[in-house]
Amino acid sequence: MALLGIFILSRVSSWYKRESERLAKAGKRAASRAKAELSRARVFGATGILILLVFSKYFYLASLTSYYTFYLMSKFHVSVRSAQIHLFVFLGAVAAGTIAGGPVGDRIGRKYVIWGSILGVLPFTLILPYASLFWTGVLTVIIGLILASAFSAILVYAQELVPGKVGTISGLFFGLAFGMGGLGAAALGRLADATSIEFVYRVCAYLPAIGLLTAFLPDVEKGR
Repeated sequence: MALLGIFILSRVSSWYKRESERLAKAGKRAASRAKAELSRARVFGATGILILLVFSKYFYLASLTSYYTFYLMSKFHVSVRSAQIHLFVFLGAVAAGTIAGGPVGDRIGRKYVIWGSILGVLPFTLILPYASLFWTGVLTVIIGLILASAFSAILVYAQELVPGKVGTISGLFFGLAFGMGGLGAAALGRLADATSIEFVYRVCAYLPAIGLLTAFLPDVEKGR
């Protein structure tokens, strides 16, 4: 399997070298066009909105990935095994949503995916703290599927917003994603200690409302 992996990655690296050279040339042309279409202030403003959307997504995900098992055990008095099965199902939904976000964004447009994946989960997050055990499982799967689709759309949108800076944008947003997840876990843990784990979920339920800021994002996709 290791030798197979080496072979596949060697072919991928050759393909990537050719593509990166082509994209670098295309990026320079796109960058010159983008500068004429969007002002520097507009680009910085849109980037700030994307950062807030990443904050919303990863703070909410941190509440589930870090504390979902404790929430189920505290509210519904389930066993550790049952709580971990629920967490496994939720994480599977997150993985599926992450994969689906890219193709859906290519088909309908990244901005629409951002709209739907951040703001679209708000009704479900608001209901979650008051749901039964069965519906809690159903709601978290829906939330995981929808919310996880946002990151690929945000990343590609940011790369189109600042063409020719693929490495910079990727590093910024991947760094933010991991950083926000870590900060979210710490901050929400402290809040849970000061109040209760159920209070954390009632507060976090409003985080997807930040998705309303998507309305202020410029249209950067050509032909849409």
